[in-house]
Amino acid sequence: MDVDLRKLRYFVAVAEELHFGRAAERLHIAQPALTRQVRALEGELGVRLLRRDRRGSVLTDAGAQLLDEARPLLAASAAMVRRVTAAAAERPTFTIGFMPGITVTPAVRALTAKHPALSVRLLRTGWNDQVEVLRDGRADVSIVRLPADQSGLHVQPLFAEPRLAVLPADHRLAGKSAVTVGDLADDHLLQDPDAVPEWRDVARELRTGERAEVPPIDSVEEKLELVAAGAGICVLPLSTAAFYTRRDVVAVPVDGLGPGQVCLAWTATRRSPLIRDFADLADSLVPPDAG
Repeated sequence: MDVDLRKLRYFVAVAEELHFGRAAERLHIAQPALTRQVRALEGELGVRLLRRDRRGSVLTDAGAQLLDEARPLLAASAAMVRRVTAAAAERPTFTIGFMPGITVTPAVRALTAKHPALSVRLLRTGWNDQVEVLRDGRADVSIVRLPADQSGLHVQPLFAEPRLAVLPADHRLAGKSAVTVGDLADDHLLQDPDAVPEWRDVARELRTGERAEVPPIDSVEEKLELVAAGAGICVLPLSTAAFYTRRDVVAVPVDGLGPGQVCLAWTATRRSPLIRDFADLADSLVPPDAG
């Protein structure tokens, strides 16, 4: 049995929103039409995917499994369309995803010197999409900061660099030449604790209160605005902290905080000669003072 990708896309929207009305708004279709498509998908699969109640919708076990399976399938479909379209273009293109603070100019120049007809495009990414741009075809390669979901990817280590704690300028520790992870245990970390496991593990033992929920943060600039406003602290790589210098925040070295690892990643199943060439040139991305 073939599964209709459009029905899958509709189901994913409902599964993520857990509300048919919000999902219909997100998809820009009428709610009754959305309901019919999801019911048709359930009929084709012969399983119940969602249960509806007065508060919204709840995924069944089959629905949760389908959501896990559908996301990478839809991303692969989008990637296929982008790559096929790019292959038909008169001038070949190569898109590089990169995280803030990382300079890609030397590698780009070396690649275009080797392939003069190539059009190179740069795509700035963040923690939330640094590998997703590979899975949905927006980028051919991506320069990522670990930790990241490496499933289905080839990951080539490039360099490690120190990480710093970024504090409000009036923070009690802002004047210190260095602090410890324990000194920061009671501070509100404005990022996923799993991205800073050293802080996470110490904070679990030493902090005195419950950790407040971290609001969605889409960019380094937004994170630094929150730090400056006294909403919390963050941990940034040295290159990023140096790039975003401002007077109302202070970057402080942290004893016990390991370096961050920067890698080049691409989809493991791709065999593009351009990817191989760029991977061979990626050493030019390594800063002189990197570990």
